[in-house]
Amino acid sequence: MKIKFIGAAREVTGSKHLITTKEGKKILLDCGMFQGKGMETDAMNRNLGFDPAEIDHIILTHAHIDHSGLIPYMYNNGFEGSVICTNATRDLCAIMLSDSGHIQELDVKWYNKKLAKKGLPPVHPIYNDKDAEECMKLFIGVAYNRRFYFNDKKSHNGINVKFTNTGHMLGSSVVNLEIKEGDKTIRLAYTGDIGRPRNRIIQPPAPFPQCDYLITESTYGDRLHQADKESEEDLLRIITETCVDKGGKLIIPSFSIGRTQEIVFVLNNLYNDGRLPKIDIFVDSPLSVNATDVFRMHTECMNEHVKEVLKYDPDPFGFNTLHYIKNVDDSKKLNDYKKPCVIISSSGMMEAGRIKHHVANNISDPKNTLLIVGYCSPTSLGARIQQPGLKEISIFGEMHPLNAKIEKIEAFSGHGDYNEMKEFLHCQDTAQLKKTFLVHGEYKTQQTYRDILNKDGFSNIEIPAPGEEFELS
Repeated sequence: MKIKFIGAAREVTGSKHLITTKEGKKILLDCGMFQGKGMETDAMNRNLGFDPAEIDHIILTHAHIDHSGLIPYMYNNGFEGSVICTNATRDLCAIMLSDSGHIQELDVKWYNKKLAKKGLPPVHPIYNDKDAEECMKLFIGVAYNRRFYFNDKKSHNGINVKFTNTGHMLGSSVVNLEIKEGDKTIRLAYTGDIGRPRNRIIQPPAPFPQCDYLITESTYGDRLHQADKESEEDLLRIITETCVDKGGKLIIPSFSIGRTQEIVFVLNNLYNDGRLPKIDIFVDSPLSVNATDVFRMHTECMNEHVKEVLKYDPDPFGFNTLHYIKNVDDSKKLNDYKKPCVIISSSGMMEAGRIKHHVANNISDPKNTLLIVGYCSPTSLGARIQQPGLKEISIFGEMHPLNAKIEKIEAFSGHGDYNEMKEFLHCQDTAQLKKTFLVHGEYKTQQTYRDILNKDGFSNIEIPAPGEEFELS
């Protein structure tokens, strides 16, 4: 059996890891888009590095686009296998892939205007929302902690998978794969993205079965998060300083799934406690609105604290001064909204979506604050805007003075820091691990994290290069 690391190898986005069994079965672990490089990523996403028609199964760890976003493109190019994931991941993919298709169309429309001015032929979107809708018929939802057998009857060897919770987002999971080849069974665990042990909404990460080969993320492999309570107090402080003291707007770029709901839940608790200033809070993202409805459907994934809140607050994602915005015209009206307010909008890296317009319209006013609450890949607008000493920034091809205050609270990230990831992996007996692969991280960060894991008893750790292949036996 072989595994080839195609995406998220020495970088953070584009998760794709291809397993080929001795019988020739091809299983793709995640099918994510490369993100954070503007139109440069278009060519990277179109060049899969394999024939989609040859893939038998895609197994998804979770619904984030850098892990699921190329499934409609695979479908358009001949993939007819099954997509296996948790039930919540399936429900989230139904809205997230459609939203991604819509964004592809808008981005290409803007890009084609630039091409037309240069007399160059137009390009076509990698897929659209209709393609995303069509590919959903391939999805199979599986409950947590249930073994799912999906090999065909002609094979003499068995393949099964079990999903266990990682606490990264609703429906996120470790892929616990067992592949029998002859008289041997190879146990492979792929963690996907690892959440924090004290998630504000969903169940904490759970131990996963012992494996022979471990593939694990390393996004925050060189840093530690501040405590949850400190981050909540910081959020309240930033809202007060920006909106009450200065009369400005607080702009929060946030991923629509997970991060937005977590921030809203914290604001809801502050509102219930009578501590939230009396200002309007806007969640300006159609995807966030739809995703919040999916969260309401999956209360089985909620942690004990949320279940306690539900006893006296039937909607922990809604309060009187919170407004969800879906309509484009209502979104544009926020440009002329003169009162102090908080605007939460996607995407978190500021590369696409309505947030780019909010940043462009508010970044030059010193009364305003831009609050970063998650990871931004190095080439993204979100990373560039954080550069020390930066005086101006290009957004939509126009330069904007950077006068607003830039703040950062990493504790709202859905990724565990290096201590939290390390603790999560302690369920494994390192003596039984044949090899550990680090993915989903910048190379320098991965090298630091490898040293941390080595000191903790992990050995034979590989940091695969893009396209590198390994034999598993």
